[in-house]
Amino acid sequence: MKTHLPRRAPRWRSVAALALGGVLLAGCTSPPSDGGGIEGETLTVWFPGTNQAEIDLVTGPIAEAFEEETGAKLDVTFVDWGDLSTKLNAAFAAGTAPDVFGHGPAAIADFVVNERLEPLDDYLAELEPADVEDMAAALPGGQVDGAQYLMPLSMQGSLIVYDAADFTDAGLDPDAPPTTWEEVRAVAEDLTVRDGDTITRSGLLMPSQAIGRQQTFAALLGSAGGSQLNEEGTEAAFDSEQGVQALEFFTELFAGPDAVSADLGADYINAPAAQQPIVLDTAAMMIQSASGANQIIAAAPELDLRVMDALPFEGQDAGSALGGSGPGLMINADSELKNLAWAFISHLLEPEVSAEYTEGIGAVPVRASAAETAYVQDSPALQVFMANASDFEPNPNVPGWVQARDTLDKYLEQALNGVLSAQEALDQAAQEVDMVLESSR
Repeated sequence: MKTHLPRRAPRWRSVAALALGGVLLAGCTSPPSDGGGIEGETLTVWFPGTNQAEIDLVTGPIAEAFEEETGAKLDVTFVDWGDLSTKLNAAFAAGTAPDVFGHGPAAIADFVVNERLEPLDDYLAELEPADVEDMAAALPGGQVDGAQYLMPLSMQGSLIVYDAADFTDAGLDPDAPPTTWEEVRAVAEDLTVRDGDTITRSGLLMPSQAIGRQQTFAALLGSAGGSQLNEEGTEAAFDSEQGVQALEFFTELFAGPDAVSADLGADYINAPAAQQPIVLDTAAMMIQSASGANQIIAAAPELDLRVMDALPFEGQDAGSALGGSGPGLMINADSELKNLAWAFISHLLEPEVSAEYTEGIGAVPVRASAAETAYVQDSPALQVFMANASDFEPNPNVPGWVQARDTLDKYLEQALNGVLSAQEALDQAAQEVDMVLESSR
């Protein structure tokens, strides 16, 4: 079902007109002005990924509406995630980088350090406060040192999906799921099925593959009240009491006679929906993203699959889930069409267009007001993701973060495989991460 919202075109079109014409609002700094007119100009845009539904939506109705409204042309290219950074770096070196390009939040700080991005604060200042507030949960993930550089097009976050029938069969109440990680662990023991020493159904699965390890650890760390970096973003802070608690919880899922998780290192997250462990009954609870959960529920309508809220560890007030801003769009600092670039980004953020986009790709909407749309109201699972959006915490946006993340991930793997203790892994990772951060400043 497609969601139809009342179109608030006059307000957003006036914003686009201000950007396109360089007209000032009282008290606002002028955004960069473009040379020449807009009619007939061609805006080059790169989107990340190869999702065919997203390609058809962006290059079809979204592009057509924008071109009709502005008289400009769009040259849209979708680039595979694995090739995106390499192709962008080559394009910047050759002076052929697109006017607008998309990426995940983890890459923003490195682009900023290399002066590749146009700050968006002056453009945001021209939006009505209600619009900014509507997107408030998503905006911080697109900021570096308090300045906005990326406008997220969706929200991200991963929560526990569970099979209500498995709860009932184990004598548990599916209507009263666990509210802390300690309770989840206890329930997972009841839900785990073994054939001798072999786990045939995991009570709980959390991502343990490359990079997925860091994402799981970050969520557990935040739920324990810890942080990955210090407040300044200059040093590791994960080698803490909270970090050890989080990593020991993670490693003990897979270790020893009381393990509740099988298939350490397997990438179930990216398996087809019909091949997900919870569908195959090889897991009773598992972490998944909103889009993944929606796809799984659609693929297995016969199952009563539900979603838990973000969970804290005992003694903490609130849980944490790694997420926040999803991929978004940035403006090339060297573009000669910055105002047209902003007009395109703001077009994608119109309430109706934003709702159409997130529904088309199965993501969590970037606008809080989208909670009232049929897309969300018709999906109990998505309602839980929307309700927990304020607990989706992003990775740090600091220079060198991608390398720092990969360094941490390497040591998490050693802890999960029993090569290092949790404290040893975190201490050694912190030393290397500090050096990465120092060299990146």
